[in-house]
Amino acid sequence: MLRTAVASAAFALVALASAAWLTHDFRTWTQEAARRYEVAQAPVPAPAVQMLVPGVGRRALADLLAADGAVTLVDFVYTGCQSVCASLGSAFQQLQARIRAAEAGAAGAARAPVRLLSISFDPARDDVATLERYASALNARADTWRFATVADARRLEPLLRRFRVVVIPDGLGGFEHNAALLVVDQRGRLVRIFDYDRIDDALGFARAIAERGADGWRGADG
Repeated sequence: MLRTAVASAAFALVALASAAWLTHDFRTWTQEAARRYEVAQAPVPAPAVQMLVPGVGRRALADLLAADGAVTLVDFVYTGCQSVCASLGSAFQQLQARIRAAEAGAAGAARAPVRLLSISFDPARDDVATLERYASALNARADTWRFATVADARRLEPLLRRFRVVVIPDGLGGFEHNAALLVVDQRGRLVRIFDYDRIDDALGFARAIAERGADGWRGADG
C-alpha cells in the first residue's frame, strides 16, 4: 500500500514537473498561447527572404518591414480563403481607416508611422497580379497597406516557422491556419501577437513602439 502511494506521488511529481516545463511554468496550456508567450519574451527577427510586392517588385522582407521607419502589423492570408481571412481582411480595413485618419488628423505634424502588410502563404496561386486585384477589392492603399508573397516558394516554410505560423492543407484546395495580428518593430523583429479581433490593442501597441523611435521594442522595461 505504502509502495503504491509512494509510486503514485512520484508519478504525480514527474507529471507536474513536465507540465510546468511544457507550459512555461503554467503560464500557458496551448500551442498558440505558447507561441505568443515566447514572442513576448524574446523578439523574433525576420528571416532573410525575398518577397514579390505589387507595385514594387522584388524586395527583401527586412527592407519591406523597415520602410519609412515604420512599425508594421502583419497578417498571413491567401486570396482563396473565404473564412478567417475575410475576418482578417475586415480587421485590416478597419486598421487602415484608423491609421489614415490619425495621420490626416496630425495636420502635417510628424507622427511615428504604422503600416500594414499582408503576406500570402499560397505563392502558387497568389502571384503579383492576383495580389494586386485582391488589394484593389479590399480598397488597400499602397502607402498604408501592402501585399506580398515569397519570390521563391522554397523560402515559404522558413518564413512560416520563423513567425510561428501554422498552415495545414484542408484537403479541399484550401488551408487551415492560425490567424493573428503580428506586430513587427522598426528593426524587423516580431515582438507581439494579438487576436485579430483585438485591433485596438494591436494598433495601440504598435503606436507605442513607433513613438520610441528607431530602436524599436526594448521589452517591458526598455
